[in-house]
This record gives sequence, C-alpha cells and structure tokens, in this order.
Amino acid sequence: MKPIILIGGGGHCISCIDVIEQAAEYVIVGIIDKAEKVGQSVLAYPIIGSDDDIAKFAENTPNFLITVGQVKSATLRKMLFRRAVQAGCSLPPIVSPSAYVSRHAKIGEGSIIMHHAVVNAGARIGRNCIVNTRALIEHEVTIGDHCHVSTGAVINGQVVIGDETFVGSQATVGNNLSIGSNTVIGAASLILKDLSGGGTYVGKVV
Repeated sequence: MKPIILIGGGGHCISCIDVIEQAAEYVIVGIIDKAEKVGQSVLAYPIIGSDDDIAKFAENTPNFLITVGQVKSATLRKMLFRRAVQAGCSLPPIVSPSAYVSRHAKIGEGSIIMHHAVVNAGARIGRNCIVNTRALIEHEVTIGDHCHVSTGAVINGQVVIGDETFVGSQATVGNNLSIGSNTVIGAASLILKDLSGGGTYVGKVV
C-alpha cells in the first residue's frame, strides 16, 4: 500500500480514516494538525507535524488528503489544498469500497467519496470535495471545486453546482438546476429553482 498523510485531525478526519482503511490502497503514516497537538493521536495514528511541515513531509511521502471538515465555509479546506499543491503534494481521490462510482463518472483530485455514497454515470466531481455518507449524485451532475455534499443529500440529474458550495444533510436539489458558487443549502431543504451564488437557503425553495 502507498503511504499517505492526512491534513486535519478533527471529526471529519475520523470518518476519512475509516474510508482509507476500508479501501486498503493507502496506509496512513501520520496526521498534520496544529503545532500544539503534535504527539497526540487520532484513532492511534500520530499527529506528526503542523501545516508548516507539509513541504518537508512531501519530500518522502507525496500523497496527502485534506481531512478538515467543511460546514458552510470552504475557506480552510481550500487554503490547505492550495498549500499542499504548492508544496508539490499529490492529492489522490479516495473512494470507499462501499460507495458506487460509475466508470462513466469523474472524481477530481483530493476528493473523497464516503461510505454508501452513489456517483452516477456522467457525473463530474471537482477537486477537494466531500461526498459524504449515503449522498446521491445523480447522472450528469457537475459539482465544482471545494464543495461538500453532506450525509444523505440528493443531487438530482443534470444539476450544476458552483465552487465552494455546501449542501446540508438530507437536502434535495431538483433536476436540471443551477446552484451558484459559495452557496449554503441547509439540512433537509428542498431546492426546486436555480440559486445565485453567495446565499444561504433553508427549507423549501421554489
């Protein structure tokens, strides 16, 4: 198995660790987090350095994954992703063995498809995205970079979602819609019309 280092040691990291272990393609050699946490561990994996050490570790371990969570804002995940890219890191996509990803779909670098998610034919997932547990990405959906489709959310066919957008747990987006960048869709919301970027939407939007 190929070595990989995780960036971010919080709750989302715990879920990512389980996906990586189940996929059995990479072995986790350590986690990067805040400097004061060095020496601690997450699920028995050591915190080996801080953000300032990314370039140093990349010299011997090229594979990294951003494992900071994303609730509403993508700012931190985006910053860490760019920092890793600038350091020359490789950010492979990670797919749970219990997920279904069509061979006609495309997953961008650094994105993770978590347990029991579905990414159907013709879908395109951008870079550094989270498609969380049991999320459904239907046919021909396009999702931009640095997005989080949360647990149990449903994105129906031919939807286009802009960069840095958050779709909350159990939310549903209807067919053939356009969702702008930097949009926040609240948990359990029902979206049945196009949304311009930058807003927060909760409940039924028609």
